[in-house]
Amino acid sequence: MPEFDPTIAEEFGYSIAETQTFLGVPIFEADSIYNLLIRFAFNLLAGWILIHFAYFRRSHRRDYYLTFMLFSTTMFLLIFLMENVKLQIGFTLGLFAIFGMIRYRTETVPIREMTYLFVIIGLSVINGLAMTVSYAEIFLTNALLIGLCFFLEWLIGRKQLAEKLILYEKIDLIVPERRQEMIADLEQRTGIKNIVKVEIGHIDLLRDATFVKVFYKAPKDEVDTIGNNPKPFKL
Repeated sequence: MPEFDPTIAEEFGYSIAETQTFLGVPIFEADSIYNLLIRFAFNLLAGWILIHFAYFRRSHRRDYYLTFMLFSTTMFLLIFLMENVKLQIGFTLGLFAIFGMIRYRTETVPIREMTYLFVIIGLSVINGLAMTVSYAEIFLTNALLIGLCFFLEWLIGRKQLAEKLILYEKIDLIVPERRQEMIADLEQRTGIKNIVKVEIGHIDLLRDATFVKVFYKAPKDEVDTIGNNPKPFKL
């Protein structure tokens, strides 16, 4: 076996101290440690900005806040460390397919939360795998993705109405001619103001009840953590 030549190691940017191993595994590689810490901090900051200012500002779901942050951190570390063993991109994206099949069986995850979960995982994969591109390119990629999320949240939030699903028993008011009476009754009984429109769903003539979806302009300080709950509120 040829002897170790320090001059060759230095030529490739290594030193004797940096290549010391234990059981074939390097003990300490300064460049790799610094690279990991810098990219970890950047990915953590990017994920936090996306989750805190784009997602959480509207949803106020602290459970998903925790989930997204842990997913982002875990996925980044997994991708970053396994890249050293030539992790295939197909396996990387396959991880998300596994999460999609699991779907957190204890609870149905809303489509908005699933979308943000995919974005968070995609952002972490990009930051973990982009080892041959410049920091400027990584920063620009993150900025474009986060900026797009902010823009879409702003664009949709300007026109989107809050909604409630109600089980309504006064079916004599559901006819189009008495729609304004129905809206006035709903506002008076539920306390919901600024009802813009209502949609009539399933009508049960035997029980004199119908499903009504109410669309209204929610106050800026109103927090809706339920969303489109399939279980209606019964008047």
